[in-house]
Amino acid sequence: MTHKKVVLAYSGGLDTACILKTLIQQGHEVVAYVANVGQLEDFDDIERRARATGASEVFVEDLQHEFVTDFIWPAIAGKAVYEHRYLLGTALARPVIAKRHVEIARKVGATAVAHGATGKGNDQVRFELAFAALAPDLEIIAPWKDPDFLARFQGRRDLLAFAAEHDIPVEATAEKPYSSDENVMHRSYEAGLLEDPDATAPEDMYKLTRALKDTPDEPERIVIRFKDAMPTGVEHLGDGTRIEDPVDLLTYLNDLGGRHGIGRIDIVENRFVGIKSRGVYETPGGTILHAALRDLEGIAMDREVRRLRDMLSPRFAEIIYNGFWFSPEMDFIEAAFRKSSELIDGEVRLSLFKGNVIVEGRSSPSSLYDADMSSMDVAGGYDQEDARGFIRINAIRLTAHRLILEQSEDD
Repeated sequence: MTHKKVVLAYSGGLDTACILKTLIQQGHEVVAYVANVGQLEDFDDIERRARATGASEVFVEDLQHEFVTDFIWPAIAGKAVYEHRYLLGTALARPVIAKRHVEIARKVGATAVAHGATGKGNDQVRFELAFAALAPDLEIIAPWKDPDFLARFQGRRDLLAFAAEHDIPVEATAEKPYSSDENVMHRSYEAGLLEDPDATAPEDMYKLTRALKDTPDEPERIVIRFKDAMPTGVEHLGDGTRIEDPVDLLTYLNDLGGRHGIGRIDIVENRFVGIKSRGVYETPGGTILHAALRDLEGIAMDREVRRLRDMLSPRFAEIIYNGFWFSPEMDFIEAAFRKSSELIDGEVRLSLFKGNVIVEGRSSPSSLYDADMSSMDVAGGYDQEDARGFIRINAIRLTAHRLILEQSEDD
């Protein structure tokens, strides 16, 4: 066996801890890479455990700012909603994680990258497509698709026994009733008891959002400001709180939205690999931002531009979900969406209450709304007599269609 220098995406969980050890047993030098995308973890402890297991180096990378500004904000601007409901919190985190993974591999002179994603899920596709696009020369080691590894570890019990045998420090020792993933965008839950699509998710599972019965009986009012469709600030109209830093802004909206039960969904979705999967998601801040920006677009985005953007948005969401962030089609759509986002400036006033994001008003320095022209009382620059010709032209095809139907019935 050729001994390699490998950079492993390491979370400190049972799977990646055992993978780290098995790679070392195979004679490889393993560098552990820990990505901080906003999950609530003790990163000092994770680093300690990685070193105790045998990692030659440990990189703990805070990717939150880049994640928010370069991935989450553009996704919200582009109306990226997978299958009409999922706001793509997990899918959006994968390209930023993979990008830094490759950068570290280059930095340390590694010849391979490794991950602990399973062979049934979406993440294996997202990571490996990103590696192929960014560093096709690097070998990809994916133990959960390796026959020898699968034969050795047929379940959680085998992993726990291996960890105990080799004194591997792991955080969890008992099997969880479901798996979860967390970042600054959202928290997701799947597998375990959630594999039954008809089983109600337990209330104590949710970590970011309150049940509606436990939310405040009074709404909270905020203003969100945008520049070129990107959030630039939030202001609480009750206590005067103002936040502009992107990560702090999203975190603050998560807290506010969660307090009011905003952003929960429970869906069955189509994985890229062809398997249906039930997912439960909490995305309070993202839900608020989507609602606010969609409203601002109503006043500031040209009708035909918005129509074209909306035609591309489902495809945009699929590209993100399926792992093609670093692709020619993504380059094309991103360029188009950057253009569509120009001058989508202004602010939206919102009320948060009992799971709802209620728009109370909006204003924009680049507004396309003309109050005089829209008024039924003021003519403005609109000549109502012109409507006769407009209606006649649009009625031609309707009249022709009716005549054809009548002729067909007579025949």
